[in-house]
Amino acid sequence: MHIGFITDGLAHLSLPDALDVVADLGVTEVEIATGNWSSAPHVDLPALLDSADRRDELTEQLASRGLRLGALNASGNVLHPQTGSEQDAVARDTMRLAAHLGVDTIVMMSGLPAVYPGDRVAPWITTAWPRENGEHLERQWATATEYWRGLVEFARDQGIRRIAVETHGDQLVYNAPTALRLREAVGDLVGANLDPSHLMWMGADPVASARALEGAIYHVHAKDTRIEPSVATRTRLETAFFTERDARAWNYVTLGQGHPGGVEFWREFCAALAAAGYDGVLSIEHEDVALTPEAGLTASVDVLRAALAE
Repeated sequence: MHIGFITDGLAHLSLPDALDVVADLGVTEVEIATGNWSSAPHVDLPALLDSADRRDELTEQLASRGLRLGALNASGNVLHPQTGSEQDAVARDTMRLAAHLGVDTIVMMSGLPAVYPGDRVAPWITTAWPRENGEHLERQWATATEYWRGLVEFARDQGIRRIAVETHGDQLVYNAPTALRLREAVGDLVGANLDPSHLMWMGADPVASARALEGAIYHVHAKDTRIEPSVATRTRLETAFFTERDARAWNYVTLGQGHPGGVEFWREFCAALAAAGYDGVLSIEHEDVALTPEAGLTASVDVLRAALAE
C-alpha cells in the first residue's frame, strides 16, 4: 500500500501549489475531483475534455513532481430525483476524461433514488419499521440496479477497470453488505471505496468490514472520526452541521485523533486491508475543521507511515 491524497483537501490552493505541498511530503499519488458534490477546485472538466493541450498540461504538472493520478472522483447522487441526470452527465464525462488520461479508477457514490415516480426527494431507509419501508427499499434497489447496469457498460466502453463505490451515509450503498449487493447485481467492475470514517459514525467496525469485502476493495479513503461524549444523548444520527463542532455527537478528525492509541487503529486497519487482498492507495481525505489542511495532511502522512511501517 502507498499514501495518496484527494486534492479537495487543499481547495484553497491552486493546483500547482497543492501538488507542491503533496510532493514535498513524499506522497506519490493524487485523486482529483471533477464535480458533483465537489466544486472541482483544481480542474475544469469540460475544458479538459475539449483540449488535448489542457490535458497535456495536467499530465506535465503531475509528472514534473513525481506524482501519479490514481483516480478521478465524481461523487454525488447520480440517482437524485431532481438533479440525478445532471450528476450522471458529470460521472460519464469524468469517465471520458479518464480514458484520455489513462486513468482506470473512478470513485463514486451509489446514489439514492426516489421510491415513486414524481417524488422530489429520496428517503434513506434505515429501519425495518414501519413495514412499508421494506417495499420502498426494494423499489429503490430495482431503480439503482437498472441504472448501474447501464453505467457499468458505459464505463467498460471507456476502458474503466474499477468503479469504487464509497460506503457513505444517505446513499443506497453505505456498508459492506450493501456494497456487495450492488457488486453482485451489476458485476465486478464495481467494488468498494472503503472510507472507515463513515463506518465509524454509523457504528460498524472498519476492520471487520475490510475482511468482509475481501477481493472487492478498489480504493480507500483515509479519514478518521471521533465519537464525542454528547453521543450519550444525541445518538449517532447527527444533523448539526460540521462547523458546529462542539455540538455534534461525532466529528471528522485528522488521522490518529479518532481512537485511543492513535496510530494503532490505522495499523490494524492496514493489516486487515492487506489480508483482504488490497495493495492500493490510502487516499487521505482531510475534512477536519479544527486544523489547517496543511497541518492535517502532514499529521496524517506521519500516522500512515507509522502504520505501514509495521
